[in-house]
Amino acid sequence: MVETGTSTGSVVHSVPWEEVDAAIRSAWQGIRAADSTFASPYFHPAFSDAVHATTGAVTLAVVTDSSLAGDIAGVWPLQRNGSTMLPVGWPAADFQGPVTRVDIDPLATLKELKATNLRFDHLVRGPSPTLLGEAKVWRQSPFMDVTGGLDGYLMRASKSGRSNFSQARRRGRRAAESLGELHFEADSRSHALLDQIIDLKCAQYVASGAPNFFSDEKRRQLLHHLLDRREDDFSGLLSAVHCGNRLVAGHFGLRSEGVAHWWFPVYDPELAHLAPGWILLRELVAAAPGLGIRRLDLGRGDDEYKRRAMTGSEEVGEGFVSASRAARTAFRMRAGARELVRASGVAPRVRGRLRNIRGLGT
Repeated sequence: MVETGTSTGSVVHSVPWEEVDAAIRSAWQGIRAADSTFASPYFHPAFSDAVHATTGAVTLAVVTDSSLAGDIAGVWPLQRNGSTMLPVGWPAADFQGPVTRVDIDPLATLKELKATNLRFDHLVRGPSPTLLGEAKVWRQSPFMDVTGGLDGYLMRASKSGRSNFSQARRRGRRAAESLGELHFEADSRSHALLDQIIDLKCAQYVASGAPNFFSDEKRRQLLHHLLDRREDDFSGLLSAVHCGNRLVAGHFGLRSEGVAHWWFPVYDPELAHLAPGWILLRELVAAAPGLGIRRLDLGRGDDEYKRRAMTGSEEVGEGFVSASRAARTAFRMRAGARELVRASGVAPRVRGRLRNIRGLGT
């Protein structure tokens, strides 16, 4: 094992996933427990386990620091794509970055991993200022504080959020009247239901013109693996609303202790007029206390339903680290061009046309 010093005096070790032992996992979980920045399920070792088992090898950068008596001060699960290191679970990980107590030098990490580039697009504002300085664009990642379930959420929600939840209650009754009794399952173990939700999601990608995340069969396997993963402080979360025998809306996400992540929601497009996604979201918030959920992360994006439902937000960053000056320049040019499009009048109009397809319905 080669050791590379960082500018902070800490040392980075490259550890193949198969060699990640109980001591590393215990230190990892201890850092998470001490800092709510890392409360998301994406930072749990079990998520990296599932990714390694299904979609591709994971390498762990382990950081020790002399000021902490050589103890493990940070871990950073990454995946390799040629000479580029990517956050574990890329491109679907909605929170990224090292789980650390100390600053981490990304260039030193790349040297240790024998890589040239590092890319990220959902970096959290953790305790690593050197890495944070590499983030060139910051965007909002909304969340819902669902402590106390439906009553607690409605006390904190915006006027728009309360209005949409009120409409969801009425539309749920209308759906039941026309389609059959409404039934909500908060935490299903059904792989057949998960396949149904993934198939609907694939159709949604086609309808919206977005890249199909599940075009790689390994990613479907990842969700099935996560559905079977059941630990006291981590699991997949499969929820669905049926009316009679018809699937109205469904969702697959992740849960770690009191935090759940809204990851792959989808609804029957023929029922868009009933806003089925809002019905599902309301049911999940109502079920939150029974699931032990206090916070529901909605993921980065300025979708209208997220703006209406959110009670707060965090920032996540996008950036690129490279030993190559030419590669850094090229990234800055591409990022600048994307921001110009976002700031223009084109992007909002396109998002408006896609809202009903990708969101929760009308």
